[in-house]
Amino acid sequence: MAGMNDKDYYAILGVDKDASAKDIQKAFQQKARKLHPDVNKEPDAEERFKEVSEAYAVLSDEQKRARYDAMRSGNPFVAAGGPAPASGGYSGGYTGFGGFGFPFGGMGGFSTQRRRGASAYNPSIGADVVVEVKLSREQARDGARVAVKYPRYESCDNCHGSGSVASEHHRACPTCGGTGSIAVDLGMFGMGQARMVCPECGGSGKVVADPCPVCGGEGRTRVQGEAVVEFPAGTHDGDLVRMKGRGNAGTNGGETGDLVGRAHVSAERLEGRARSGFYTLGLVTPFLVLSSFSGTFSMFLLLCAIPLVMGLVMVLSDDVFHRSGLWWKRGLQVFASGVSNGLIFALISVWFSSCTQAMFLGPYRYM
Repeated sequence: MAGMNDKDYYAILGVDKDASAKDIQKAFQQKARKLHPDVNKEPDAEERFKEVSEAYAVLSDEQKRARYDAMRSGNPFVAAGGPAPASGGYSGGYTGFGGFGFPFGGMGGFSTQRRRGASAYNPSIGADVVVEVKLSREQARDGARVAVKYPRYESCDNCHGSGSVASEHHRACPTCGGTGSIAVDLGMFGMGQARMVCPECGGSGKVVADPCPVCGGEGRTRVQGEAVVEFPAGTHDGDLVRMKGRGNAGTNGGETGDLVGRAHVSAERLEGRARSGFYTLGLVTPFLVLSSFSGTFSMFLLLCAIPLVMGLVMVLSDDVFHRSGLWWKRGLQVFASGVSNGLIFALISVWFSSCTQAMFLGPYRYM
């Protein structure tokens, strides 16, 4: 069997060396349909199909493709991100090929991640859409109805969300025969065969029977959605309001997700300089408190003066007189986090300073 360097995967798929991932996938799908053993009865069809699958398994993965290109160029170490070894011999420790001497990463080496092909039939629930809605303190207190615009996927009107304009929505994938995976020949690495997720159906084993020209077989289109989000009285920053069925439409007739409105109340939101200020104050507080009991307060006050002043300025510059009780509560939580993180360092520093002071000043106490 031909070695890896003797096989031109680009020529096998009929693409250029600078072909995009989409071009490579398209070329594979076309060749796979023609060479599949269930369709093509020529004696060498199965062997050619395995060869095409093998080529796609390498070229469809960016890392494996880079390693293959590097090995074809005569310097496989380029693909591993490190320099080629010196001519004095192998220095050891090289793991750029993913272990076990396999140049395309781990045992088996081929990705099992599901990737949806252009004509895959794979009904799935649409994702929720989260929209940040700004509210004033009065709106949060009294409640408000706010109109929002947001991008979302909507069920395709042309195919009614199925992805297919024909009455039969789906059929068995011609590439994998409905199994959802294809065999890849790894004989050149002495590892027999491995299976990879079918690139055409994405592992579902089904493809759209007659892809809709409007949505491309996905069953949904991108639109600008509009909705009115109603926040009840007593809303606080970060509260969520869920609107059923107003999110992204699912693929191929899948259930539609929800629209989630998240309240953004500036008077209650602790962020930026104020948050950093509370944390800085929390960090320096253990140093000042512990040093006041050990007789080293003046030294630590001098060391902590700058971060102490910086922390106070960052907090007081954030319009503290117009902040809500929740804002101050969150500030104290951040302050407490700073105290807990600085406590151990403060204990060690104060203990060390106290011992050092006693060692150097002890002899002069009796003079």
